Amino acid sequence: MTADIKVAILGAGFAGLCMGLKLQARGETDFLILEKADRVGGTWRENTYPGCGCDIPSHLYSFSFALNPDWPRVYSAQPDILAYIEGVVAQNGLDAQIRLNTEVTSAVWDAATNLWRITAADGFAITAETLVTAWGQLNRPKIPQIPGHDAFAGAAFHSARWDHGVELAGKRVAVIGNGASAIQFVPEIAKVAGQLTLFQRSPNWIVPRLDRPYTAEEMAAFRANPALMQAVRDEIFRMAEDRLAARRAGTLPVEEVPIPLAHLRAQITDPELLAKLTPDYELGCKRVLISNDFYPALTRPNVTLVTDGVARLSPEGVVDGAGRLHEADVVIYATGFETRSFAGDLKIRGLDGLDLNTAWADGPEAYLGITTPGFPNLFMLYGPNTNLGHNSIIYMLEAQADYVLQALEAAAAAGPIVVRPEVSRAYNDELQAALAHTPWAGSCTSWYKTEGGKILNNWPHTAQAYAEAVARFDAGAYASAVRASEPAE
Repeated sequence: MTADIKVAILGAGFAGLCMGLKLQARGETDFLILEKADRVGGTWRENTYPGCGCDIPSHLYSFSFALNPDWPRVYSAQPDILAYIEGVVAQNGLDAQIRLNTEVTSAVWDAATNLWRITAADGFAITAETLVTAWGQLNRPKIPQIPGHDAFAGAAFHSARWDHGVELAGKRVAVIGNGASAIQFVPEIAKVAGQLTLFQRSPNWIVPRLDRPYTAEEMAAFRANPALMQAVRDEIFRMAEDRLAARRAGTLPVEEVPIPLAHLRAQITDPELLAKLTPDYELGCKRVLISNDFYPALTRPNVTLVTDGVARLSPEGVVDGAGRLHEADVVIYATGFETRSFAGDLKIRGLDGLDLNTAWADGPEAYLGITTPGFPNLFMLYGPNTNLGHNSIIYMLEAQADYVLQALEAAAAAGPIVVRPEVSRAYNDELQAALAHTPWAGSCTSWYKTEGGKILNNWPHTAQAYAEAVARFDAGAYASAVRASEPAE
């Protein structure tokens, strides 16, 4: 049986588009990108909260093959990043190979035909020789089941599903959570809210955001000399790689972390507030955040920081762990994302009907973060243990897409391939051993690791080390997934 297409790609964010553009550059047109939403952009389409932006400088947080001389700032905002993504799609004519409003619900490996059978919620179905998942790690909002959450009488929403129809000016706003999204939108809404109450579970290490606009002269120089853009990109990359060494577990005790502590103490002088905002865990154990205006926002007279936890919601507002009611008209959940399943509600079945969630019962893992035993011709972008805490994920995605291109060549020559279990096991054992010496294995709790301490999301080494690890496809790590025919009786 002939497949409908050679390659099906799930998701039209940076990862899926990168894969499509890499295929296109090789002259391959027999692929389709399936996107659940009505627009490309992934996380940059979905997150539209006030102040939303990236914490990686723009000249590095972009495709190496589509440098942009017109970034308005060192750190660009969400609208500019989304415009860049849409511009790259339009400039390369990729629209024709993207099917929007197509939420894939299942992908099943058919051993009889050696094809993936893919089904969407709207009834769309297609077969593909290869399935490439680009579903991301931070796109399924997590709202904790706080007692009484249905009783709250006001408006409530997650920061990643911002309700722009809710007026915040003059209102009493309760923000539950203080992570990467909250430190961006809290300063913005604090300017207009009548009262803002921020519920903090634990403080974050925050470093200054060395942001500024690019001048018209600089942008003109970038347009005239792409090599200058590349040099800026290379320097940002080098500096990011160098910072990783300073975040190794045990490198610095809390009292000797110079830049974040100096940043905190320069902006917060009230002793009680300073104590609440000073972390008691290693730098890097949780995601290190960047902001110039978060701390000053907490000193505004209309802002209150609560560190007693959240006990329940009532019709009037939020009751903290000490039993105090904080009246609110609006509750905003800045409670992060579901990061452990990777596949979300999507049902993926491989050889012998093996369910991916069953295969990952002890936590998601993959060989090189890309392939998993039991799932032929299935390749993941931004898969387990490929997230970074110091550099640009776009760099990682490009390296992964290049690896997948090599794998496709191998499969075209030998038939469907699947990573050998012993290879994947040895790789992941070594990976977890290396992760034990990173700051993510420290004393804090974080979305990077399970309650048992297994780190599911992050890569332990430099970004360049990952690129080197995936630079050459090793056919010996894979076996044929073609089942031998039953002997005739």
